Amino acid sequence: MRILFLVFVLLNFLNADVQLIKKENPDSNTTLLVIGGIHGDEPGGYYAASILATHYEIESQNLWIVPNLNKDSIRQNARGLHGDMNRKFSFTENDDQDKQTVEDIKKIILDSKVSLVLNLHDGHGFYRKENQGNIFNPNAWGQTCVIDQCKLKENQPFGDLDEIASLVKENLNKQLLKSHHSFDVRNTNTKFDDEAMQLSLTYFAVTNNKPAFAIESSKNLSSLSEKVFYQLLAIEEFMRIMDIPFIRKFDMNEKEIDKIIEEYGFLSINNNISLNLNDIKKSLSFIPIKSTDNLFSFSNPLGGVEYSNEKIKVFIANKELTELKPQYFKLSDSCPDSYNLEIDGNSTLVDRASYFFVNDDFKILKNDGLRVNVIGYSSKGISDEKEIRLSLKDMSENFSLDRQNKVYRVEFYKNDEFCTTLMVKFK
Repeated sequence: MRILFLVFVLLNFLNADVQLIKKENPDSNTTLLVIGGIHGDEPGGYYAASILATHYEIESQNLWIVPNLNKDSIRQNARGLHGDMNRKFSFTENDDQDKQTVEDIKKIILDSKVSLVLNLHDGHGFYRKENQGNIFNPNAWGQTCVIDQCKLKENQPFGDLDEIASLVKENLNKQLLKSHHSFDVRNTNTKFDDEAMQLSLTYFAVTNNKPAFAIESSKNLSSLSEKVFYQLLAIEEFMRIMDIPFIRKFDMNEKEIDKIIEEYGFLSINNNISLNLNDIKKSLSFIPIKSTDNLFSFSNPLGGVEYSNEKIKVFIANKELTELKPQYFKLSDSCPDSYNLEIDGNSTLVDRASYFFVNDDFKILKNDGLRVNVIGYSSKGISDEKEIRLSLKDMSENFSLDRQNKVYRVEFYKNDEFCTTLMVKFK
């Protein structure tokens, strides 16, 4: 089985760690930039940006997505581990741990191709122009399209911020799940009335003549899927306003969004191991990797790893899925791209780092110069486990990759250097 991974574009700056996903079309100059996760405890925004990256196609114009700007804070479900990142766009101290990220996202915002910026948030309560209690009041931020001022300079494309925000509000309010979820426009009149917002991402954008809006779903909505639902509806409205035709690969409802959120995808390690994260065990031992400079690639934009006490914790957003206990090897640079196997009596070739599926049994055929180690099969006195017919009953459940005890590792080595792992899944 071949696994397709998103191409994550990293800016070519020293220590840059901003993940920029580009969906582009030739000869298109209009670009929508969507940013999620500036606050790590606002999952509606960063999950919506992630789903936009993986489950939408655009047919013209350009869509750029930064799904998880504040990765460390997302992992810890914290607003900002190093302070509020959305208050660092006017000035950042040189020793501030957010400085590089802030400088990198500024460069993206100022790119000549960027036509409009959306910054995705979850805000408390439900904004109302008149006070209707603790949750519904003028101090709330939830369910708003936030602008810093009404207009940008004359003839600036998409520069009438109030008109655009009002149109988005009107169209969102035709698609509410419940009537009290209604949206409104909140104009902070930042230049004159809000010193804190003068330090924000959107104000940095508008002061550089980049139309910018914040979308705030309410933290008081009953589920994450509701927050993502409204974020995605708002993004779609902006794409329509910008004449960016799109294809959504799912039905827009809470059930479908819940399913997508729970699709963790695959993790590729050094392009020679692929792990299905959807049913992975909480801990895996003896994972063959390098002692340094390992490459971790996720099919889910919210994937990340954290080193801790000689172990590697694997996350999707703030959810720890598994813990890898490494075994260090040098990686061979002379390994084949495919491997000879017999599966249910049929000879076949399987690509490196791939899954293969078995009804009854399999055996690894001779691959010149390669030693085979089937993790979970015990063979006393045998150091090379090729040409041995194996079925599920031969495997020890303690070494399975999945909680159903159906997936096992087949490792290949050349001159004691690691080549790749194939994953066998028994039906």
